[in-house]
Amino acid sequence: MDDAETEVPPLPPRYRFRDLLLGDQTWQNEDRVQVEFYVNENTFKERLKLFFIKNQRSSLRIRVFNFSLKVLTCILYIFRVLNEPTDGYVSVAAICFLETLLLTYLSYKGNIWEQILRISFILEMINTVPFLITVIYYPLRQLFIPVFLNCWLAKHALENMINDLHRAIQRTQSAMFNQVLILISTLLCLIFTCICGIQHLERAGNKLTLFDSLYFCIVTFSTVGFGDVTPNIWPSRLLVVIMIMVALVVIPMQIEQLAYLWMERQKSGGNYSQHRAETERHVVLCVSSLKTDLLMDFLNEFYAHPRLQDHYVIILCPTEMDAQVRRVLQIPLWSQRVIYLQGSVLKDQDLFRAKLDNAEACFILSSRCEMDRTASDHQTILRAWAVKDFAPNCPLYVQILKPENKFHVKFADHVVCEEEFKFALLALNCICPATSTLITLLVHTSQGLEGQQSPEEWHRTYGKFSGNEIYNIVMRDSTFFSEYEGKSFTYASFHAHKKYGVCLIGVCQRDSKSIRLNPGPQFILSSTDTCFYINITKEENSCLKAMKQGSHCGKTRPPVQSIIASMSTVAIDLQDTSSRLSSRANLPPEPTKTESRRPSIAPVLEVADAGSLHTDLSSDQSEDEALHSTDDLSMEGYIKGYPPNLPYIGSSPTHCHLLKEKVPYCCLRLEKGCQHNYCEDAKAYSFKNKLIIVSAETAGNGLYNFIVPLRASYRPKKDLNPIVLLLDNPLDDLLRCGVSFAANMVVVDKESTMCAEEDYMADSKTIVNVQTLFRLFSSLSIITELTHPANMRFMQFRAKDCYSLALSKQEKKEKEKGSNLAFMFRLPFAAGKVFSIGMLDTLLYQSFVKDYMVTIIRLLLGLDTTPGSGFLCAMRITEEDLWIQTYGRLYQKLCSSVGDIPIGIYRTEVLKSEPCQFSVNVDEFEEVQEPSGRDFQPGVQNTEPSDVRPLLRRKSIQWARRLSRMGPRHLTRHTYKAGQQRTGLHPRSERQELAELVKNRMKNLGLSCSGVDEMCESHTSHSYVLINPSADTRLQLDDIVYIIRESPLSFVSKNSESRKSSCGNSSSINDNITSESPV
Repeated sequence: MDDAETEVPPLPPRYRFRDLLLGDQTWQNEDRVQVEFYVNENTFKERLKLFFIKNQRSSLRIRVFNFSLKVLTCILYIFRVLNEPTDGYVSVAAICFLETLLLTYLSYKGNIWEQILRISFILEMINTVPFLITVIYYPLRQLFIPVFLNCWLAKHALENMINDLHRAIQRTQSAMFNQVLILISTLLCLIFTCICGIQHLERAGNKLTLFDSLYFCIVTFSTVGFGDVTPNIWPSRLLVVIMIMVALVVIPMQIEQLAYLWMERQKSGGNYSQHRAETERHVVLCVSSLKTDLLMDFLNEFYAHPRLQDHYVIILCPTEMDAQVRRVLQIPLWSQRVIYLQGSVLKDQDLFRAKLDNAEACFILSSRCEMDRTASDHQTILRAWAVKDFAPNCPLYVQILKPENKFHVKFADHVVCEEEFKFALLALNCICPATSTLITLLVHTSQGLEGQQSPEEWHRTYGKFSGNEIYNIVMRDSTFFSEYEGKSFTYASFHAHKKYGVCLIGVCQRDSKSIRLNPGPQFILSSTDTCFYINITKEENSCLKAMKQGSHCGKTRPPVQSIIASMSTVAIDLQDTSSRLSSRANLPPEPTKTESRRPSIAPVLEVADAGSLHTDLSSDQSEDEALHSTDDLSMEGYIKGYPPNLPYIGSSPTHCHLLKEKVPYCCLRLEKGCQHNYCEDAKAYSFKNKLIIVSAETAGNGLYNFIVPLRASYRPKKDLNPIVLLLDNPLDDLLRCGVSFAANMVVVDKESTMCAEEDYMADSKTIVNVQTLFRLFSSLSIITELTHPANMRFMQFRAKDCYSLALSKQEKKEKEKGSNLAFMFRLPFAAGKVFSIGMLDTLLYQSFVKDYMVTIIRLLLGLDTTPGSGFLCAMRITEEDLWIQTYGRLYQKLCSSVGDIPIGIYRTEVLKSEPCQFSVNVDEFEEVQEPSGRDFQPGVQNTEPSDVRPLLRRKSIQWARRLSRMGPRHLTRHTYKAGQQRTGLHPRSERQELAELVKNRMKNLGLSCSGVDEMCESHTSHSYVLINPSADTRLQLDDIVYIIRESPLSFVSKNSESRKSSCGNSSSINDNITSESPV
């Protein structure tokens, strides 16, 4: 028994190897049963139902035939009324009767009365059964049959025919079309029924003709009522009453349905017609929620280009259009070019409504105001996938928030990652001031007309050069650059700027798709190269005029040194320039023959000397390694290499300064000591360079793009600034991390506050925190990132400052003129202390016209590295460099000595006067009168020395007086006395009280108070950026020049002293920005 149970049964025949090869023969001999499916559809009734009802195409043919029969009966009735006897009524009635019985049988579902009591069935019986009876009983042929009622059956057949048509072609027309068709057919049926009924009933009265009945119905239904044609007998009058009552009920119901559909269509936006999509050009903008600022920024930037004026913009948004957006789209400027469609990108039918397959481009923007930015990126990724699946050939422009999500949309034509650009801009702002302002002005479309009506000189200059943008042109088609074919890049860049005022910054060879910024003097230009240059407008819109020789007289006349340099004079060696200048400062004013020698500038060579272009790529020596300094032994722990672990896929590896040994995590905690390090505050570390403090809510992957530019290998080791990440910023933590001796404080916008009930309140926490830092540490360089550009006016806010109020007036005037850069005159933005990542949205919009913009900006910011491409850096103009005098001579000096290309100036104008301790009123100062007495007078400043003059210069006061409102003219003596009697001590300013508070807190924490007084001092100055200034622009002390330096792998082997200084032997360093070193 056990053996039988444990015996393994034999393998079934069908699973044997022989059967696997030859097939199962025994299985073929078994009895098989054939199973038929869908046998219920093989009955005669089901086949008829399939032909007459279920099948769309055959059913459509039946509906068309039925509609034609009903229309034919109405036409035959009209001929009969016109006394033209016609035959064929009986045959038509018989066909209609049989068809009605058949359809009733096929539609029967168990309730016969439901089929019999239908209005269409009753009308069919009234119009067909009497004809069939007259065949049997001849005397009934004189019976009147209301055949004209078939118009209602024709209307019913038309509705069914339209529905079957939609099912047959698998497309749905607009519900508006169906409703309009129903309304028109209802009106026609009412009028036709009234015409035929009155004409028949009036045979016993006035015997009206068919035309008279038509005239009467039109006059009656239009409520005109002339009264010349009226029914005389009561049956016709009763019919008129009935028809009017039916019209008063049916027509308003149809109109209500039509109005409802119209309102819904206005909300959803309707469709973009296929004919317009084939004949016109359009782009699609996909957003999750549409705000007025986002819409206006896109429209203003998109339509700023002349060749896009005939494009349509289709907005596809899942939410209903709000009132503000509706008002904007009703402006005549946009109403004919912008179409709003409510729908989802994930639905193919909505993409078809937008005619995405015919679109020129599709823009997908993320919602940066979401609390969960990762979830917002996930929605953007799905939208990008849906668009690529529906229209694979449509160019795609995607905005993403988190860098780790960027690789999901790498198939897009252009991708702009917000955190990548944001942190790179913040990092470059620390070492290259106002880089954010420089980039923002470059990516905005402007004609340089902002501020030209302002009385402020710096407004006019700053506004004029802000119109510079980046353009490209093929060299053989260019008037600017064609003459430099076969010459070096630096030669072409310098002479193009000197002759035409354009700044050549990059080139792209025809056989290569990579753009190279400042490839260096060894690069020889070819006629097929594409040149990238900075100018007010592109070359195609420029008109070249020959300048007269005498046009350079007066202040604009070039200096003698420039003329000498243009005559190819041999340059004097500049190695002893600084010693000669310093010794000359102590000599008597009478110049001797030796002292009168001024250093000159070498000419820019057409082709670089082959002997000087030797570059040893195997050596990895930087500037600081070439200098034999033995006192800095703390730098020996650094090596150069690529970061071993990239934080996200798609990040570009950058050659950086790295530590030889990995530091334990416990040593990275500044506020806590460990077994390896006992320091608990920044002061205890004894850093040689000033700190860069980053205040952020979380430590995300985007911080990688902040650290890399600050640790790039082309930066000298001696200039590396320690970076402190502050995840919270209470006063105690700020003091411990060394805010009192920090070079820069970077405040990143808090993600937790981005989702607010009011959109513009998303920056409230950041603004208040920055304002607190500004009040506590007035001299601290604070760099802030905001969500909304409009909130920049609250940075460094002073409620009663006349100059700020005047700038606010100026901003409003620029907005009224239609400027897209009205905020550019705000002092924090002009100085590069604040920027909004929303400003860089225009970078994505401009890439539709300028497909190279994203690549060039990424190269400038160091986000991408291309072999042979240069990088952005800066140099400071010192006293030893002022002999150069003009920007054009500086351009020549840089191109001829080190091959650098300058692109702009960061200028700071310092006001010598100290700020007033109370708010200044512009009406207190008169234009020509000055107070003469030394005694205190309320509301009047004392004018003893020049360093106690008012805060505002005379020109600024005149301008502010015209723009600001009238305020109180004088302060009362009582107010002044009350301020001094507040305490029994001497009166102290608010700044002094805040400085005392900070000192006391540092003492309680056991921290050193050195440097607090300097940090609390207030400096009255304003800074601004000049992009591509003219060659005759005078250089000023402490100007910072933006330059594009050639790639380190392309550096020419030169004297270290020549590389050390770009403008003479300048070695002074202020604010960690040197005149020699890159950013």
